[in-house]
Amino acid sequence: MIKKTFKWLGFLLLTAIVIGGSFAAYEWNADKPLRFRSFVDREVLKMAFESPETLTSLGFLESLGITGHNAKLDDASLAKADELFIKLKEVHKTLSYYENDNLSKEDLLSKEIALYLLDFAKNSEQFRYHNYPVNQLFGIQNGYPSFMEAQHQINSTDDVENYLSRLELIKIKFTQELEGIKLREAKGIIPPLFVIERVLEEMNTLVDKPIKENILYTSLAKKMTDSGNIDNAEQADLLAKAKVNIAEYVHPAYKLLINYFTNLQSKATTDDGFWRLPNGEEAYENSLKFFTTTDYTPQYIHDLGIKEVNRIQTEIMTILAEQSYDVSQGFSDAIEKLAAQESFYYEDSDAGRAKILVDYQKILDEIDAGLDSAFRIRPEAGMEVVRIPEFKEKTAPGAYYQQPAIDGSRPGRFFANLYDIKATPKYSMRTLAYHEGIPGHHFQIAVAMELEGLPLFRMFSPFTAYVEGWALYSEYLAWEMGFQDDPFDNIGRLQAELFRAVRLVVDTGIHYKKWTREQAIDYMKVNTGMAQSDVVSEIERYIVMPGQATSYKVGMMKILELREKAKTALGDKFDLRDFHDVVLKNGAVPLNILERFIDDYIAQTLKK
Repeated sequence: MIKKTFKWLGFLLLTAIVIGGSFAAYEWNADKPLRFRSFVDREVLKMAFESPETLTSLGFLESLGITGHNAKLDDASLAKADELFIKLKEVHKTLSYYENDNLSKEDLLSKEIALYLLDFAKNSEQFRYHNYPVNQLFGIQNGYPSFMEAQHQINSTDDVENYLSRLELIKIKFTQELEGIKLREAKGIIPPLFVIERVLEEMNTLVDKPIKENILYTSLAKKMTDSGNIDNAEQADLLAKAKVNIAEYVHPAYKLLINYFTNLQSKATTDDGFWRLPNGEEAYENSLKFFTTTDYTPQYIHDLGIKEVNRIQTEIMTILAEQSYDVSQGFSDAIEKLAAQESFYYEDSDAGRAKILVDYQKILDEIDAGLDSAFRIRPEAGMEVVRIPEFKEKTAPGAYYQQPAIDGSRPGRFFANLYDIKATPKYSMRTLAYHEGIPGHHFQIAVAMELEGLPLFRMFSPFTAYVEGWALYSEYLAWEMGFQDDPFDNIGRLQAELFRAVRLVVDTGIHYKKWTREQAIDYMKVNTGMAQSDVVSEIERYIVMPGQATSYKVGMMKILELREKAKTALGDKFDLRDFHDVVLKNGAVPLNILERFIDDYIAQTLKK
């Protein structure tokens, strides 16, 4: 259904532009469109049209012959951010004018979800600067080259000219980003020292590298060659222009941030939690509420994590004992012995890393062919496994999923981090593939994008507890269905769940209980047995993304709780396919709304 959504968006836009005075034009321009769906889609589209980078990522205008946005970058100024908050309040006001009695069941749900998000945005405005826009995980310094490499398509010389234009504009955007970072400094919101050290290392590495080895250069060269539409002489000329633009615009932009963060180091501390910031404790509680879509307190989440850590470790130790491992010295010792076995790892070479990608794809193809007993609803979009770009894999997470293009031109992608070969034991690969790919993120996110009649904003609703809870639930589901019958694969699954339970402890430990970075690293290392490089990367992630890591386990436990609730109530009438239909067919939602869906499903099924 991705293409149907794409056609609807194109129709709404083109008819508004071309057919002046028509119903579609009225819906586009009216203060309160007649159709509720027209209003919510229109507002998302208008916001998207003010973000050239979003339009490039969505990829639906190119098929209409509209490409001018691909020559521009987003406005990252403080004034533009102020405009957004004003706009959201205006949207909230207009939404209230749509009477519930006049809306369909589907539109009522969309209104409820929209108001949930808008109310949260209004209440969170006081914390809008409680973040670190440039950090070791994300920010303009790595987001810009990643965007240009992954999203900017090259099929013609015009596309290359647009690419070159974006190289020229980068210094303006960096300057705008710096404006917001300086305001945060004035408010006492300064990143921890290690964050500054990481981003300086990353930016200096990019600037110091020869231009012909810069990802902005190499990516363009590869895309032009792959397009098959640009002759060699023209490619050489365009690459020469790109080299000049990188030297004259890109490098100076990076040096702006390098100089700023170099000077900022003397003001930074080694305290890492949000508790140290002005109103930091309130900001953290707000972040937990956003990511979990619950009112759980930091203390409750911390205690829940400790309980789950103990339970899961006991299960792992039982399996290890059954496999004749010595568990007498405790969990950490037993896991280290398991992790030390060379037979569980690929060769530390380019060939070994290539084999990992091939084997990931085999795992996904296998489970994709064996899910008919559990799913009716499936995405049309395909998916592929690719390596996280090497320039950022050192500080990147172990893996992540990238949604398909809305017009179907790009499949969903499972990005695997292959920096540290010891971070990819063979017994963990199935679990990671099920989480990021099938039936995890790919099924949930791609299905949401393809649902017919779903407003655009609900295709990308930022309800992390639902999204990540589903992916973690998918790991458990795959084990239930027999795809991890090897006991070591099951240990890999349990280690992944343990990892998420530990997150509950360390995230709240850092931001609520005032743990140091080193305390959190030690706790995670001892209680998971993960590779040291992964532990450090993860703890540093939680420091710059407070609360996000708690959403996985909270969401998974809620989905399992609701499934058990439905099983108990329905008995023989329970069908796993029906349950998954209910969970997936409405896109991402807050957990309390998901529970209402399941309650309705139970009531309706009992009536049959």
